Amino acid sequence: MPNIKQLAEAAGVSVSTVSRVLNGHPYVREDKRQAVYKAIERLQYTRNMNAVHLVKGATQTIGVILPQINNAYFGKVVEGIGQQALQVNYQLMLCQTGYRTHEERKALHMLRDKIVDGLIIISRSLSLNQIEKYAAYGPITLCEEVRGRPLSCVYFDHYASFQKALIYLWSKGHRRIGYTVNRRNSASSATRHKAYLETLASLGGEGREAWIFDNCLHLEDGAVLLNKIISMDDPPTALLVTGDQVAAGLTIAAQKQGVQIPDDLALIGLDNQPISKLLGITTIDNRLNEIGAEAFRIIYRHISEQTDSTTIQELGFKLIERSSV
Repeated sequence: MPNIKQLAEAAGVSVSTVSRVLNGHPYVREDKRQAVYKAIERLQYTRNMNAVHLVKGATQTIGVILPQINNAYFGKVVEGIGQQALQVNYQLMLCQTGYRTHEERKALHMLRDKIVDGLIIISRSLSLNQIEKYAAYGPITLCEEVRGRPLSCVYFDHYASFQKALIYLWSKGHRRIGYTVNRRNSASSATRHKAYLETLASLGGEGREAWIFDNCLHLEDGAVLLNKIISMDDPPTALLVTGDQVAAGLTIAAQKQGVQIPDDLALIGLDNQPISKLLGITTIDNRLNEIGAEAFRIIYRHISEQTDSTTIQELGFKLIERSSV
């Protein structure tokens, strides 16, 4: 394989000019740039990226830990990460884990082994204690609230958003209010459950275990959820659905089965996905795209400024009123 010196000789330019072209330097005369490109093609030159990374001390790659790729919630966060990465010529390595702890550890090992420059964790199963052990190898940013640890984070307030939705439903006359989650054992689910019980109690109502529905993540889960509610002797009259995809699936199934929304069942979704606007679903806009964008900015600042100081960034949310309540 030809080396950079041979490439320079073939192009009739200096080695430093070839280096600037290979590294995307803007200040190279166009005729010299084209001469290098032609020499690359003629000699079939390829860069040894391992050597490049060794010299630079960076891979220009960020790892992203997420449980599923084909999910609208995670997709919006990744989109925000990717938009920022493009602006600074960084690549993403998506690590789909399925919430399996050994897969999450594999991604953490990539940080330890310098395969990636940093990690963004969108959702996890590993404990914070286990993740914190890898903070010495490079920057880690989580998309959830984390305090008192060498881990940066960007998040929205799950408790406050749930509280606002519950008070809104209560103001509309609902007293039998339920909610859905994907995983009951996650940190965000625990926070939402606390908000559910405390907010209803403060309003003079009560939450019921029978009105909490687990394993709700996909569009088709909404249809299953509707059937469960229809079959209940004392069903809720309103639901907080932690995902617009699930709320959309329930809405479509309700149209087919003659269930009137909001008269028979009121809905508030989460995420402000495009499908919620199309179907008129009231939702909480938790700014997922901005969470992803800010997570990358935090990671990139750690890398470019070589700082170990942690960043804790909270983003606001907004209740978007439509026709499902």
